[in-house]
Amino acid sequence: MKMFHNITAGNPGKLAKPILFTLLSNILNIVPFVLVIEAVRLIFEPFTTPGIALNMIRLWWVSGGLILYMIIMFIGEIPAYRASYRGAYKVAAEGRANLAEHLRKLPLGYLSSRDPGDLANMMMGDFTLVEHCISHLMPQVVGALVLPVMALIGLSFLDWRMSLAMFAALPIAILIMVASAKLQRHLSSKHMKIKINAANRLQEYLNGIRVIKSYNMLGEKFVRLDHAFKELMHASIRLEGILGPVILLAIACMRLGLTIMVLTGTYLVLGGTLDVLTFVTFLIIGTRVFDPLTTALVNFAEFRYDEQAGERILDLCREPIMTGSKMPPEAHDIEFKNVAFGYHKEDVIKDLSIKLPQGTLTALVGPSGSGKSTMLKLIARFYDPSVGKVLFGGQDMKHMEPEALLKKISIVFQDVYLFQDTIGNNIRFGREGATQQEIEEAAQKACCHDFIMKLPKGYDTAVGEGGCTLSGGEKQRISIARAILKDAPVVLLDEATASLDPENELDVQRAINTLINGRTVIVIAHRLKTISRADNIVVLDRGKVVEQGTHQTLLQQKGLYAKLWNLQQESMGWSISS
Repeated sequence: MKMFHNITAGNPGKLAKPILFTLLSNILNIVPFVLVIEAVRLIFEPFTTPGIALNMIRLWWVSGGLILYMIIMFIGEIPAYRASYRGAYKVAAEGRANLAEHLRKLPLGYLSSRDPGDLANMMMGDFTLVEHCISHLMPQVVGALVLPVMALIGLSFLDWRMSLAMFAALPIAILIMVASAKLQRHLSSKHMKIKINAANRLQEYLNGIRVIKSYNMLGEKFVRLDHAFKELMHASIRLEGILGPVILLAIACMRLGLTIMVLTGTYLVLGGTLDVLTFVTFLIIGTRVFDPLTTALVNFAEFRYDEQAGERILDLCREPIMTGSKMPPEAHDIEFKNVAFGYHKEDVIKDLSIKLPQGTLTALVGPSGSGKSTMLKLIARFYDPSVGKVLFGGQDMKHMEPEALLKKISIVFQDVYLFQDTIGNNIRFGREGATQQEIEEAAQKACCHDFIMKLPKGYDTAVGEGGCTLSGGEKQRISIARAILKDAPVVLLDEATASLDPENELDVQRAINTLINGRTVIVIAHRLKTISRADNIVVLDRGKVVEQGTHQTLLQQKGLYAKLWNLQQESMGWSISS
């Protein structure tokens, strides 16, 4: 069923063991009812049948059976617990890992369109709901139906009239829950959206706390966060306030069967068509048979809420990943053929055609928004072009296996992110299994070995989340070391020297120059003096190539590049006056 598929996030088979053990547990729970009924019969028998004494031996056997049942149930609960709870935790753990892997394979454009808080809430919150449903709700809902069904069948042989009376109001309770299903889904869906929005606003507030404090935006942003929390409060009250009475009405209707049964039994006993012992048997069972059904009705409403969490996970898992089966060729020249691409309706790159020869350093320059970073993202295949082709070694990237292609490319981003780990391990991410000597050699080439050795634990020094314990220049150099260690034939540098101080800039330039031998290097540069020795400088403006050539050639053309160069030369003499 679709419902089981959704609530398990696509793993309905994981419900088999929990449901099986819950069913067995509920079946075993019939044993004490049978034993208690037998005990009542033994106690009543001397009063209803003259001349028969109380059978104490049989009564002791019944008592022993109850004790034995408790021991068996205790032993049986151990595998049942493991099947229900460990299985649920395993589904959630594996599901989170699989979803994270799926996210890694999705186009960057899709991830950029989703709020990070939404994805984080799905990864943790939605899987927690799925976990709870598998371990607590679903087995109990299914198991809770076993005892009433078996009671109805078994008691019908004892007296069909009393059985019908006991469950006479149950269909009404079921109809109430079915009729309110759409209302439940609507309210649950709205509540979940508001809850996600509140989580997003909190994430936004925490991520931007430095900006908020520095610009004194506390009032405005806090009001937005406060509004999100109040909206969540109202949605939660509305959800409970509307669904609560519906569920209570269904429970009241269901338990009305006990009243009907008592009235029917009294009438039949007074009429002489029902003996007292049978009536007492129905009273004993009737007081307990509705407890699991009450639990099932309450859990069913929560189950429908959790089902939507599973739906959200499955919807994300259905998002198409970047495909391709061909292995990239040994050649690593890059070519854009009539490429157009945009993030929204307007294209950032328009009918772009250019060749980036193998083993050369190509620099991309131009005003902000001209398409430089977009070109790097297309080369790394974070996106596929909407029009045209990007060729790698003469072959269309669209048909290449994304993982194999990325092994051919090292990237140094403008905004460097370091993991909350040691500096050595952050560099080792460039190539798994790299030795300490290889890490240190890469660090030396990236001009970060010296400052690393000055840290308290050297390469074993841990950095904060995102590298917050290091300066911008230090993070940039570690990122360059990571790229050097990867030793990929194509290197993409997105303004790699932007955060470096003058003392280290020349050394890093030398390190970058060593990558040119046998490699294709594409670098984005705003500080034009850092790429004056590039083999080819491509000048972009409004998504098109307006100039290209060497530094000297472009200066002689007196075009956009020459204008940018002259502006930067003039700015070197600027100073702040009082």
